Amino acid sequence: MKRNNVRKRGNPESSSLSLTEEYQIHTLANGIRIAHKQVPHTQIAHCGIMLDIGSRDELPFQQGLAHFWEHMAFKGTEKRSSYHIINRLENVGGELNAYTTKEKICFHASVLDDHFEKAMDLLTDITFHSVFPDKQIERERNVILEEMSMYVDSPEDAIQDDFDQLVFPEHALGNNILGTAETVNSFGREHLHKFINDNIDTERIVVSSVSRLPFSKIVKVAEKYLGDVPHRKTTRVRTPPAAYVPVQQQKERAISQAQCAMGQPAYALLDDKRLPFFMLVNLLGGPGMNSRFNLSLREKYGFVYSIEGNYTPYLDTGFMGIFFGTEKKQLNKSISLIHKELKRIREVPLSVLQLHQTKVQLMGQLAMSEESNMSFMLMMAKSLLDTGRVDSLPEIFAEIGQITSQQLQDIAQEMFNEQNFSYLTFLPE
Repeated sequence: MKRNNVRKRGNPESSSLSLTEEYQIHTLANGIRIAHKQVPHTQIAHCGIMLDIGSRDELPFQQGLAHFWEHMAFKGTEKRSSYHIINRLENVGGELNAYTTKEKICFHASVLDDHFEKAMDLLTDITFHSVFPDKQIERERNVILEEMSMYVDSPEDAIQDDFDQLVFPEHALGNNILGTAETVNSFGREHLHKFINDNIDTERIVVSSVSRLPFSKIVKVAEKYLGDVPHRKTTRVRTPPAAYVPVQQQKERAISQAQCAMGQPAYALLDDKRLPFFMLVNLLGGPGMNSRFNLSLREKYGFVYSIEGNYTPYLDTGFMGIFFGTEKKQLNKSISLIHKELKRIREVPLSVLQLHQTKVQLMGQLAMSEESNMSFMLMMAKSLLDTGRVDSLPEIFAEIGQITSQQLQDIAQEMFNEQNFSYLTFLPE
């Protein structure tokens, strides 16, 4: 979890220029916000264009269209062919990439800062001026279908996608970001243009940058390449999921190891309980080798190679899942051990020392994540879109410091009742 998934923040920026210790913001006349953090001791410039559009904004017949757009943006613009897009930054040692999530699309680049303007020119071009050539649509359709097959062949990935659908049935948050073979085979240029026209909102776009370049240079380049983008405002409304009902499901697959997913909806993006809940999930199944699930299921019993606890907040809901793979004969024992740890966290409050160690570990993880300039660039854009600001580490650390053992126990009792969990298992045929 990056820092942009950490806490409730204030209202969106209303001024065109603001300054904190860490970042500066300028708002163009068309509503696009430019965010920059100046880092003196680096020669690399990281920049990206993030749009508040994701797979949850697709209609049922559009499943996978946001991801398809992400792919097709690289396949030709009004002034560049696919070949020239690929080589524009690669030829100077840079990198160009993109990703799609349930609620965001991002195009981003990393280059030597001498080539920052070149990167911004290219990012603007692929974001706003793609032409989606028919021949490239057919080629990329096959690429995405192969990508789907790759995920199906990886049960660790497939179970996460299928579990989303179990927790959020008949809702776009439960759909696979890649779409379905049927929908992907139906897409044409007109579908891409309509999806973009229906969803793009220049006031919900952030251009983010981290480099040693001065803010004045960033604004000048942004005005040059983004200033002419027409102002667009949409009235799109994101519909929240229906009331949650726990479900249990088993599927047989051609696999050698059983896979299990268990979890439920969780706190939304702006919920005051988000940070303490994330701390709990981190304590139980975070990346540390000393997570309670790892110490029990792997270190003590040797039932799993890895086990993960995951919490993802969305605009109007959230998702909490626990994922692991094990031998079929050890599946029920592994689930029982997880239940044992959940019961312990509900019934036994953290001691003063345990609470302190949990806070220190989380703060260290957050601080290390900020060491990556590219991660900070992406976090900054997402945080501004979601909450209108970016918190400094001292602000976040101060909030972590205020969390009490009683808070954590109350949240554990609310969120870790196994009767409310949904379960999905893949069993070997």
